[in-house]
Amino acid sequence: MTQPSPNRLFHEKSPYLLQHAYNPVDWYPWGDEAFQEAKRLDKPIFLSIGYSTCHWCHVMEHESFTDQEVADLMNEVFINIKVDREERPDIDGVYMAVSQMMTGGGGWPLTIIMTPDKKPFYSATYIPKENRFNVVGMLDLVPQIAKYWQDQRERMMGIGESIAASLGAGSSGGGEEISEGVLDTGFLLLNERYDEEYGGFGEAPKFPSPHNLLFLLRYWKRTGKKKALDIVENTLQKMAKGGMFDHVGYGFHRYSTDRKWLVPHFEKMLYDQAMLLMAYTEAYQATGKDEYRDTAEQIIAYVLRDLASTYGGFYSAEDADSEGEEGKYYVWTVDELQNIAGDEGQNVLVYLGVKPGGNYVDEVTQEKTGTNILHVASDEPPGKLVEIKSKLFEQREKRVRPLLDDKILTDWNGLMIAALSKAARAFQVSEYAEEAVRSADFILGTMWDGEELLHRYREGEAQIGGFLNDYAFTTWGLIEIYQATQEKRFLDAAIRVNEVMMSQFADSEGGFYFTSSEAEELLARRKELYDGAIPSGNSVAFMNLVRLSRLTGNTSLEEEAAKLLRFFSSSVLGAPHVYSMLLSGLDFAFGPSAEVVVSGKNDEAREIISQLDQRYLPSAVIHRYSEELVASVGYLAEMKPSEDIMIYVCTEFVCNLPTGDMEKVWEQLGEQ
Repeated sequence: MTQPSPNRLFHEKSPYLLQHAYNPVDWYPWGDEAFQEAKRLDKPIFLSIGYSTCHWCHVMEHESFTDQEVADLMNEVFINIKVDREERPDIDGVYMAVSQMMTGGGGWPLTIIMTPDKKPFYSATYIPKENRFNVVGMLDLVPQIAKYWQDQRERMMGIGESIAASLGAGSSGGGEEISEGVLDTGFLLLNERYDEEYGGFGEAPKFPSPHNLLFLLRYWKRTGKKKALDIVENTLQKMAKGGMFDHVGYGFHRYSTDRKWLVPHFEKMLYDQAMLLMAYTEAYQATGKDEYRDTAEQIIAYVLRDLASTYGGFYSAEDADSEGEEGKYYVWTVDELQNIAGDEGQNVLVYLGVKPGGNYVDEVTQEKTGTNILHVASDEPPGKLVEIKSKLFEQREKRVRPLLDDKILTDWNGLMIAALSKAARAFQVSEYAEEAVRSADFILGTMWDGEELLHRYREGEAQIGGFLNDYAFTTWGLIEIYQATQEKRFLDAAIRVNEVMMSQFADSEGGFYFTSSEAEELLARRKELYDGAIPSGNSVAFMNLVRLSRLTGNTSLEEEAAKLLRFFSSSVLGAPHVYSMLLSGLDFAFGPSAEVVVSGKNDEAREIISQLDQRYLPSAVIHRYSEELVASVGYLAEMKPSEDIMIYVCTEFVCNLPTGDMEKVWEQLGEQ
């Protein structure tokens, strides 16, 4: 059988676009050529947005985009455009907002049909090939759209104009003052949504939402309310025991399709590993419980083994599917497990929740698959657990692996740099800091020229101008790596990346646009605060501004943060629990917070900083004094180098007398 001819996606770098390069659909990448051709031929545009590890994107491709009959219809009626949402989150964000306006929901694959000038008049997600359960299929939908385009053109254009106008209205500033009471309200609303039995928030499907947990840890630290800590601990424990965690190769799958965290969507995303690593690390700092450190270090083991590139930077994701089946790489039949475990390992199988008929129920058919998703089914780990898991891993390595999405995204790497840096400090493991430095050096050396950040790297090519998340998350990572290494160059880089973000993304009314002032003009230039699977760029930017202000003494950065807060105040006051990353930033901004400077002999100073790093001090920034640092941190000029250990603690804009006594330091930090 001869290989079909490739379409225009053949020359792209995105793994997702390349997956469609041999479809009979005449795909275009997003660009002027496609829109000019649509205008020339007077055709509407079929825009399909997805990502390489999306299960239902694969299903729609297999059913429709590889089908000649469907492709012929699409090629006749439309100009067809494919977009990788991870490469172009700006396009995805605009048209996902369109989907939510038109249908009340959204997801991937995202299907938008629009005019040649990018104005949408139809929206859907997954579309089957043929009509199914009252859902119109591609074979009927495409001719219907063709008829509407010919007979009801004005109506279609009117819908597009109306949607574009509504989208352009965007969010408006509130200008209201926000007090510390918003933190209490945020906690109460999260508590209302909390699942007391299984942890997490809401019903199925259940997402990990680690930014909620990071806020709740800070709220517990601030108020001493045990319930906040209980929510965090129960959620982290249940997730780590469930099937959403890979008990053989480690790392977390994307989310759970059920309330109990048993049946996941099996893709593994870099951003989930980073955010969950932060949550487990901070939980360890807050409680001292080894189970959280164990899970955190297992996440790191997975990332360094399977997602770390050889040249620095981390790959994006691993697919849910292998050999055309979701989860096939991860699930086990009883016979497979018994052959590996043997008689002596049967108690291990009981511990891992193995059932003779399997425990994996297919999400679509609701039928048992006869396979098992491993999870922790009892409290006491049996002997031989480590040995049996090792054998399972060796056996699983012989299977066909899911596809690795080997593009490197700047924003997701920023999150992982931050997470590894936090872990390096909390666990006092220098290797974690070294890996963070490798990634940071790659981003700063390959994706950044001092004036602009790029978004995506693959196969030697750095491309696509950075978005708000690239700048905000990179700044976050650089702040954390500075705290972990005390290397001035990372603080200077954080300051510079943040400066460019403010110059290219800031709105004079407050807050930051998702796209830069130099970016391609889309239907709307949007500002987002809502935390989805990852925190919003505005929330992280707010935290960065406050922390950099405290690190450098530059109060104008806090003024910019206050302006952001005023702009979004109506949204925040209306539903603070959906902006939990911003609430973490507000916890820092409201205080009590602290600036700690350690001066003195190398070994002793390192030991003091090590003690500080291991404590849960989410609202403290720490400097290791050096004369060269004074240029970046003006307030250090009043402090003098000393051979003896001198520790300066400033809290709530008041500085205590320096001391060499750690007991006094803990007292000044409120840690006694």
